[in-house]
Amino acid sequence: QVQLVESGGGLAQPGGDLRLSCAAFGVTLDAYNMAWFRQAPGSEREGVSCISPSDNGTYYADSVKGRFTVSRDSGENTMYLQMSSLKPEDTAVYYCAVRRRGDSCPPNAMDYWGKGTLVTVSS
Repeated sequence: QVQLVESGGGLAQPGGDLRLSCAAFGVTLDAYNMAWFRQAPGSEREGVSCISPSDNGTYYADSVKGRFTVSRDSGENTMYLQMSSLKPEDTAVYYCAVRRRGDSCPPNAMDYWGKGTLVTVSS
């Protein structure tokens, strides 16, 4: 079966850095669109970033643009989210997701989801 396992969450100071990982089992990440989402307490789930296999293009929410970087390692079959200059409003559970078909990353079209990893940004 397909499994996505997030890791790397934890507590960070404002202005600090964290790198999240999403290890994939039963699916080859290079063949599909991959995305990161997040959900803060009491809020709707929102898209953070997306990476496409067709042109390796990357997309970011305006709230994280310039601070977060999404990447993938084909050899490790792992997707990453490098988060820099963290803000308290980045506090959320972060989820990775994969879409089997299609070139975009809307949440209702993603086929596989991880269970999430909690990121807390606080002084």
